[in-house]
Amino acid sequence: MNITKEITDARGRYVTVIDGFEAELTFSIMSPKNIIADHTGVPEELGGRGVGKALVAHMIQDAKENGFRIVPLCPFVKAQYARHPDWKPVMNGR
Repeated sequence: MNITKEITDARGRYVTVIDGFEAELTFSIMSPKNIIADHTGVPEELGGRGVGKALVAHMIQDAKENGFRIVPLCPFVKAQYARHPDWKPVMNGR
């Protein structure tokens, strides 16, 4: 799965296109060292393929490699974080 990162001003997203359908995880940039994971959107056509999980995993890896932390406001990201306590070093929040 090819996931790319796009940034425009104080907003960004991780995005992938599969079978012509676009899935994304959007974020807001609080500072150079902190982002807010806002929303994960996966079309029904891609449901059950692990696309949302792959987007979150990509964001976590990006945070580890680039030294920023994530505020998980998106319910899906929060749920994934609850299953992965090892993500704590890159997460701000519960």
